[in-house]
This record gives sequence, C-alpha cells and structure tokens, in this order.
Amino acid sequence: MRWVQIEGVAYWSLFVAVFLCVAIWESVAAKHTLNIPAGRRWGKHGLLFVGSMLAVALLLRMNPVFAALYASHNRYRLLNTAALPFAFRCILAVLILDFVKYAVHRAHHAFPLLWRVHQIHHSDPDFDVSTAGRAHPIEVLLTQGATLAAVFILAPPVVAVLVAELLACFQSFFEHANASLPAGVERGLRWWIVTPDLHRVHHSREVWDQSRNLGEIFTWWDRLLGTYSSIPQAGLEQWTPGLEEVGSADAMRLRFLLTQPLHPPRT
Repeated sequence: MRWVQIEGVAYWSLFVAVFLCVAIWESVAAKHTLNIPAGRRWGKHGLLFVGSMLAVALLLRMNPVFAALYASHNRYRLLNTAALPFAFRCILAVLILDFVKYAVHRAHHAFPLLWRVHQIHHSDPDFDVSTAGRAHPIEVLLTQGATLAAVFILAPPVVAVLVAELLACFQSFFEHANASLPAGVERGLRWWIVTPDLHRVHHSREVWDQSRNLGEIFTWWDRLLGTYSSIPQAGLEQWTPGLEEVGSADAMRLRFLLTQPLHPPRT
C-alpha cells in the first residue's frame, strides 16, 4: 500500500501545483479573452470534476497504481517478466497506456453514442485550464476503465504506471492553457508532447479540427495514424472554440453538463 500512498501525495501535489502555475501563466499572458468570467467557469467545471472523481471512487473503487499492485502478483501478465529489462518495461508501459487513452479518445469522436458524452468537453465556449476538468462522469469512467483493463492485462511495473499518471495529470492542465509558448520552444516540444497550441486545434468549432490531435501526452500517435494537424483548418486567426450547436448560455449550465448525453444531438 506504500505505492498507493506515494501516488496519492505525488498526484494531488502535482495537480495543485500545475493548475496554479498554468492559471498564473494564463493571467499574465492570456492568448484569448474569455467569453465567460473565469470564476464562473472554474466553479461549474470544478463541480463536474468532483462529480467525476466521486463516480470513479464509488463505481471503480481503485486507481491504476492500485491495479498495477494487484496485477503484479500474476507472473503470466505481458509486462511482468524478467525476460525484458526493467527500464524497457517501464518505457513500454508508459507508451502503451498513453496509446490506450489516444484510442479511447478517438473512439469518443468516431461513435455517435460516445460523442454525445464527449461533446460536453467540446461544448466549452472558451479554452482555459479549467476546461481540463470539463468532462462528463461517464466519459471519465470509460477512460479510467480502459486504463485499468490495460494495467490488468499488461501488469506493468508500478513505478511506470505512477509516471504515466503524473505525466497525464501535468498534460491535462498544460495542454488546455489559454497561453502560448515561445515559437522556438513550441517547435521543439510539439515533436514530443501535446502543446496548448496543438490541443487548441482540437477544440475548434470546425468539425474536421475536432478529430485532429487526439493524443494526451505524446504527439506520436497522431503523427503515425494520420490525425495530426499543426494549425486549425480555417487558420489561426479564425479559430473559435466550442460547438456550433451549443450556445454559451446552455454550455455553462450544470444541468446541461450532466444531462446532455441523454438527449439526441441537435440538428
């Protein structure tokens, strides 16, 4: 259980630190003016995030680190073997777990039923650090469930799962920053990880853009599988976040955020 305690302290410490750092970055170097005040956005998105965490705690009752500890007792799992060097197993585990999230994210855009759940995230009329918490509890359960399944199948080293979880925590806030990196830093980083400018493409109102840049941590899956785009289809100057069919008033109502997946898409 020591690993679970370490994960809890490390994850939530990083969570608070990265959120605050990105929030400060946005406040001094905002790329776009928000349509809705940050205080209102943070409140609604915070409630949605807490609801998702409660749903995971009550229905799944474990996190990936705990699952890795449990799976490590079975020596027949794919990555629980001395035949592979420990460092290689760790790197492979981080990559596979990130690919699983890419695949789940792509499925949310490919299948109408899943899109009805995922559209809550895309219906945000703004784009800032709090958008990271704007996900329907059903989507969070599906993504976490897929991650847990992968951990049980692979039985990766516990430390690798911890690293994957911390990287995902960092990226979740960093890539939703309402700010941009210096041009040189941006060019270098986007070969490795998803930057705010890359993820901003994904949050465009243009339908084609919404199926681009689906990776959470690394950009390699998008590059390899043809879903990478360096700029929005309409150009950087014409970029607008949100969904055409969802107005700003609806988008910030908690009832809409929770019940919209139950209703058919607007036409």
